[in-house]
Amino acid sequence: MSDSATGKSAALTFDLKARCSTSKARASTLHLPHGPVELPIFMPVATQASLKGLTPDQLEETSCRLCLNNTYHLGLKPGQAVLDAIGGAHKLQGWHHNILTDSGGFQMVSLLKLAKITEEGVRFLSPHDGSPMLLTPEHSISLQNSIGSDIIMQLDDVIQTTSPDAARMREAMYRSIRWLDRCIAAHKNPTTQNLFCIIQGGLDLDMRRECSVEMAKRNTPGIAIGGLSGGEAKSDFCKVVDTCTSLLPPLKPRYVMGIGYPEDIVVAVALGADMFDCVWPTRTARFGNAITRYGVLNLKHQRYSEDFGPVDEDCSCTVCRPKDDNAGLAISRAYIHHLAAKETVGAHLLTMHNVHWMLSLMRRARQAIVEDRYPDFAKKFFEDYFGDKGAPGWAVEAMKGAGIDLAGGASP
Repeated sequence: MSDSATGKSAALTFDLKARCSTSKARASTLHLPHGPVELPIFMPVATQASLKGLTPDQLEETSCRLCLNNTYHLGLKPGQAVLDAIGGAHKLQGWHHNILTDSGGFQMVSLLKLAKITEEGVRFLSPHDGSPMLLTPEHSISLQNSIGSDIIMQLDDVIQTTSPDAARMREAMYRSIRWLDRCIAAHKNPTTQNLFCIIQGGLDLDMRRECSVEMAKRNTPGIAIGGLSGGEAKSDFCKVVDTCTSLLPPLKPRYVMGIGYPEDIVVAVALGADMFDCVWPTRTARFGNAITRYGVLNLKHQRYSEDFGPVDEDCSCTVCRPKDDNAGLAISRAYIHHLAAKETVGAHLLTMHNVHWMLSLMRRARQAIVEDRYPDFAKKFFEDYFGDKGAPGWAVEAMKGAGIDLAGGASP
């Protein structure tokens, strides 16, 4: 386990660098077995040990140093025996940096019709042949030990936050605490892999408070806030994040699971969160969408057919920056428009851009925290990203609670 007073465990050191003097935003460095990671951070999701369409070198070029693999999918294919034989997912995918794996539990809810959740684990039907299968806390940890990821997640009982069944939500919360204890007992590699707990409790803030306190008692190297991004109102999402971070140890990383829209992340950082992941930036790229300073552009639209500017003139990714070997021209919006509906390379280029853009956003946020100007950074982000529409009401409300007045505008 970790030392909550120093932010250190056998395989993780949390080095807090700076705090925003207005909000709860913080900048830190997370030292993991495969190198340091600067927080706050967005983590791309490489579900099946690959980010769709990118080689490991291309992912590395985006500056990614911590990505996600999916325990459920890797457990099915290539399977635990292959992972043990090759020596883990780093070797399988030729990735020299850090990996975080989920527990596999969320996929049981999102992809499959569950047969039953019991104290033993999650019983479901195989998507391949329909045969009964069982995922227990012990088996989830065993799979993640074989994967060799730097950060592993406990198996938790995941319920949609919008569920009206308060009794089932409370049952899931307490079961998640009990399952964490089983995960801790089953974890074979605590000196090389960091087990994170996951706070549950739906949108009930009292349950979230109770779960936060109980999970913190287990003193895992890091703490996640789970069960969000399930269709709840953004204002409710913000209240949950704010409530949990206020109760968590200051020298541990705080991971909000499944969050990937830029505006959500900028707000959650102000509320004290450090780590985020989502498939949205890469999935939306495959539909021809580019994330830019001024919002999301659908490059499939005819208006871009003769737009010869870069995807985002402020971006320094391999897609947007001028190339020495093409007369100083960046890849244009018109070129990606031409490819988007015809060639997979269009999706690949936008994937590289979107991942780089998200990581760049986090670097800029971190620098703003270090220089104690995060409020102005956040105001400028919302001004640019939403333009004349203005920041969404939920964001204005949440940021006001964090001490940042988005209506006031950024300083010149």
